[in-house]
Amino acid sequence: MNARQNRRRWSARLAAATLLLSGVLGLAVSPASAHDEPADHSPDTENPQIVGDDGSRQIVVVEVNSLIDPIMASYIKREIVTAQGRHAIGVVLQVDSAGTTLDDTELVELLDNVRLAHLPVGVWVGPSGARALRGAAHLVTMADFAAIAPGGRIGDFTAVQGLIHAHGPDAERFHRHDDDGLHSGTSVRYFDAKSAMGEGLTHSTAPSIGEFIFAMSDAGYLPPIGQNVTGDDGVVRRAPAPDVVVSFVKLPLLDGLFHTAASPAVAYLLLLAGLSLLLLDFYTGGIGVAAVVGAVCGLLSAFGLGTLDIRPWALALLIAAFVAFAVDVQTGVPRFWTAVGGVALLVSSLLLFGQYSMSWIPLVVGLVMVGVFVLSGMPALVRTRYGTATVGRDWLVGVEGTAVTDIDPDGTVEVHGAQWRARVNRLTPLQVGEPLRVSGFSGVVLQVEPLEGAAVDYREMRKKRADAPVSETE
Repeated sequence: MNARQNRRRWSARLAAATLLLSGVLGLAVSPASAHDEPADHSPDTENPQIVGDDGSRQIVVVEVNSLIDPIMASYIKREIVTAQGRHAIGVVLQVDSAGTTLDDTELVELLDNVRLAHLPVGVWVGPSGARALRGAAHLVTMADFAAIAPGGRIGDFTAVQGLIHAHGPDAERFHRHDDDGLHSGTSVRYFDAKSAMGEGLTHSTAPSIGEFIFAMSDAGYLPPIGQNVTGDDGVVRRAPAPDVVVSFVKLPLLDGLFHTAASPAVAYLLLLAGLSLLLLDFYTGGIGVAAVVGAVCGLLSAFGLGTLDIRPWALALLIAAFVAFAVDVQTGVPRFWTAVGGVALLVSSLLLFGQYSMSWIPLVVGLVMVGVFVLSGMPALVRTRYGTATVGRDWLVGVEGTAVTDIDPDGTVEVHGAQWRARVNRLTPLQVGEPLRVSGFSGVVLQVEPLEGAAVDYREMRKKRADAPVSETE
């Protein structure tokens, strides 16, 4: 590979890393809004209905899924502010989350935005099977109106510093359920739809988002929005009024990409894929495609791991496992260091995450993927591209071949159907596709020269003349 290709290769890697890192930093510093004054959202059916800019009455439903990380927290706050600016009549958070990766300050700020919003905010834990656990459970207690779908769960309330003393007269509301013993010592309690209502965590049970919105309206937190409609079968059903618009919003594409990368399973698999591709690129003579893809996977994984609770020593051990794999890959045969790397990979994978661990499915998928790659894929690739016998290679000298890449002074050639790493002899450059001749070898690197026009080494000519026998007549 010539110097120009090397520059293009590393420029592509640097550009990919810079663009992705810029996106990460842009998301990390995205502004979050907070409110200074609390708003009274107590039921009052006599309040005038707020009409949107287009004449409709808008209800915004925000989907909150997976772990609530800084991206999701900023998104929730931004959507509440946006809904207020559009004069929506309410915001509904549809929650299905096992917790948060926020620190106490960030969580308190998020709860402040929900509690102090200048429009009604409801929380629906749904659909069936959804959950609101740990930090996400506090969203339920901060909402003006909350409900849970059958089969859902709420619980494992996390004790958060600042919830008791930072809010003056509202402190009791923030921490009322923690003080009641929902989370004490090592005892963790979970509540289904029925018990959540019995404990006062939720106001009702709602199997669908439509029924939740109607229940929120019936309770007086939203103006009347329903009407009776008779269907073709003669059954009277309840439906939203014609001027009511329910808008469902999700994370934008780029935000969603980084939010997905911040889940334990995805961050772990991206890390393994990134390290595997970087190892592949290290042992191949390509143009850096594997390195660019590996760098993207590695940076996405780094963002995800940076928001999660991980053990640094386990991460270092996992990276060391791939270093151990690299030692044996160059030999083409898995040996001692492959076994050491396998043990290190298993231990680090099991102990990488702290509070939020991943299920066994991504763990098995990741270990099998790396195992096949290291034990089969990489050794076969190395043997095919660079492998050669350790003895009996003199027959290669004088054999003709073709340049696979530009060789100035290093590159790749094809001789008898096999690709070899090569260096031009006497610095005579070769172009892609140009025929060549093997003039020698150094280890597993062939020394090659063009069939015609090779530079002449006059030192070798003088040596040959000196070694030639002197005739008797001389």
